[in-house]
Amino acid sequence: MTVKEFYKILQQKILILDGATGTQLQKRGMPKGVCPEQWVVDNPDVLIDIQREYKQSGSDVVYTCTLGATSLKLEEFGLENKAYELNKRLAQISREAMGNDGYVAGDMAPTGKFIEPFGDIPFEKAVDTYKEQATGLLHGGVDFFVIETMIDIQEMRAAIIAIKEVCDLPIIACLTYSEDGFTLTGTDPISALITLQSLGAHAVGCNCSTGPDAMVKIIQKIKPYSKVPLIAKPNAGLPKLINGETIFDMGAEEYSKHIPAFLDAGVNLIGGCCGTSFEYIRLIAEQAKNFKPILPSIKSISALSSVRNYVLPESGKPLNIVGERINPTGKKKLQAELKDGKFDEVKRFTIEQAQSGASILDVNMGMAGINEKEMMVKVVKLLSTISILPLTIDSSDTDVIEAALRIYPGRALINSISAEVKKIKHLLPIAAKYGAMFILLPLNDKTIPATAHERKEIVKEVFAEAEKYGYTKEDIVVDGLVMTVSSDEMAAKETLKLIKWCSDEFKVNTIIGLSNVSFGLPQRKHINASFLSMAIANGLSMAIANPCEEILINAKLASDVLTGNDHGSKIYIKHFSNIIKEEKKEDKKKRSFQELVYECVIDGEKDKIIDLVKNALDTGINSNTLVDDYLINAINKVGELYEKKIYFLPQLIASAETMKKAFDYLDPLLSKDEGSKSQKKVKIILATVKGDIHDIGKNIVGLMLKNYGFEVIDLGKDVSAKEIIDMTKNKNAQIIGLSALMTTTMVEMKKVILLVKENKLDVKIMIGGAVITQQYADEINADAYAANGIEAVKSVKRLIGIEL
Repeated sequence: MTVKEFYKILQQKILILDGATGTQLQKRGMPKGVCPEQWVVDNPDVLIDIQREYKQSGSDVVYTCTLGATSLKLEEFGLENKAYELNKRLAQISREAMGNDGYVAGDMAPTGKFIEPFGDIPFEKAVDTYKEQATGLLHGGVDFFVIETMIDIQEMRAAIIAIKEVCDLPIIACLTYSEDGFTLTGTDPISALITLQSLGAHAVGCNCSTGPDAMVKIIQKIKPYSKVPLIAKPNAGLPKLINGETIFDMGAEEYSKHIPAFLDAGVNLIGGCCGTSFEYIRLIAEQAKNFKPILPSIKSISALSSVRNYVLPESGKPLNIVGERINPTGKKKLQAELKDGKFDEVKRFTIEQAQSGASILDVNMGMAGINEKEMMVKVVKLLSTISILPLTIDSSDTDVIEAALRIYPGRALINSISAEVKKIKHLLPIAAKYGAMFILLPLNDKTIPATAHERKEIVKEVFAEAEKYGYTKEDIVVDGLVMTVSSDEMAAKETLKLIKWCSDEFKVNTIIGLSNVSFGLPQRKHINASFLSMAIANGLSMAIANPCEEILINAKLASDVLTGNDHGSKIYIKHFSNIIKEEKKEDKKKRSFQELVYECVIDGEKDKIIDLVKNALDTGINSNTLVDDYLINAINKVGELYEKKIYFLPQLIASAETMKKAFDYLDPLLSKDEGSKSQKKVKIILATVKGDIHDIGKNIVGLMLKNYGFEVIDLGKDVSAKEIIDMTKNKNAQIIGLSALMTTTMVEMKKVILLVKENKLDVKIMIGGAVITQQYADEINADAYAANGIEAVKSVKRLIGIEL
């Protein structure tokens, strides 16, 4: 199926997807704990019957049974070498089930690992893994691809890039969001949409995790920004345990009542996830048959994104400052650090510029003595974890830009593409492949045009070439090409003419590299500030500048008010009434080493922590005091930030790993003082229950518990109730922590609780996992429910009677 054919179908009807397949397979004999993919290949008629029944119930599309069919997931069963073969065969089975009058979607899902920069799996390994799966599905005859249940935007990107490098079939991208509206790694729906539709997803949406009432709000939120069709596949409410069987609390009739809200919100593809069956799909199809599809409301959008934020540059809105400081030119300390592979200055510039009002960060690693490409990739990965600001990738080297775009988990801005032949021929297709916006620099191989008229012609020329790659005016930002007035007194005037033409006539965003205008003149800040004000008055939408220059920012704020871009002067008033800004100016050199240890944990600086711990110990501080009053307090603060949604999983893991590194170093030095808050004697058994091979959540919980000094015995995944009880007895553990991600395996938790009672063990049970709720914990008489690692620590403390 071509993308054009895919979109034509969606213009004509709401495409009905299938429902839950795993539960149907188990009802028809698939044992727990087996590899579903291999079992279906061995028993193809079972899946064929299920998918034909979904088709008869109204499904236009069925998903291949390949949710866990990447080599990284198949390793759990020793089948990693059969990934291509299994995917191809499973696609063929679904093709047989649907015949020629139905569609087969090649299903791809998480590997169960975190991808760099948020994890230790190399990005290219993830891409290669998904390429292998996509190739098998393609050769098996799928019509298009669906990537679903993703919790990490970077892993989603790896899958999309893999498919695009294998074929040109349509791609559907579905993330899974928690009730608070974020993915596990902290991505909000709008940022995700901007990233995915620009990268090349042909439909975007969400599945799993929530019921329809919460999911429809996400669809409503992203619709105004969507230039692609939307998809939704909600669960049938929340899971409950009834008579030893997992049942979702929303019946088919009630579920179907929510469907009109999805269709009114603009969903073009809809089906069911966990807990939905043939009856759910029948009622969905019944509801949808009289609805006319609501097509995407926009054709393009001017938007940049990071993992956890987005920026919508637009003339007539407050000016966006692109922070220029992460650039080694003229910065000897930064140059020296980069040569040594250190990034303290990069981090400092990042924090300072964000605090001073930058909304985008320009990143340039061009200097002698380093590998620019390697350094750019390292810095982009670093900034993706420590900053929420979108990035501008700034280099004259096409290879450097491509490497940065490939790894960057958002939609970046390229600085820049001109009419130079090498830029048009080589960089423009790269920009299009990764969906980046770009700065259009109006010059060519022959000249740097002095007049606005000449620059206009080049702008038109480059844009005409960009249109061939699918670019619109919303995707580009024209550089005003600021020249110094000290050598050409008309230079500023010509730039202002171009900005006004772009804003009023050509209708495109504009940007300037501000400091060029004053080169060679004394007291340059006054020239810069005045010129910025004039440019804003002429419609400027972005400026590359130093946001830490107070006179510059004040001029920007005042100009936004005077041009009506700052409605109600809200930003201006907030800035000048905010006295708290001065708090961050405290000199770190005056702080004690133990205070720096505290900050190091909060910032997740694991490479610095050991030296700071040693320095603190050298001052005479007791190791127990360092742990109890600084390390523990720091990780508690991280927990608070996590609960407030200021920090997300990447920061939580970074801080936890920093804490663990410090604790491991201090452990042999710790005394057994009664007054110590370290809980080393408390033993906790952790396990993912029988039949479930997911362990990301459990591993995070284990890391957090270890950081608080608890002794954690991690039994891994797919662990039987008997094994858990035997180890509890052997280790004389006080607490058992159980994890399950699947509704089909959560019933194993109750078996563990029953065995605890049978054996009359004095042990507390804590449960958690994506499908687990407090209500379910109450139903099976668990002692505690923990939604995440921070909650797990609180629950353990409460269970053993420690003050929170």
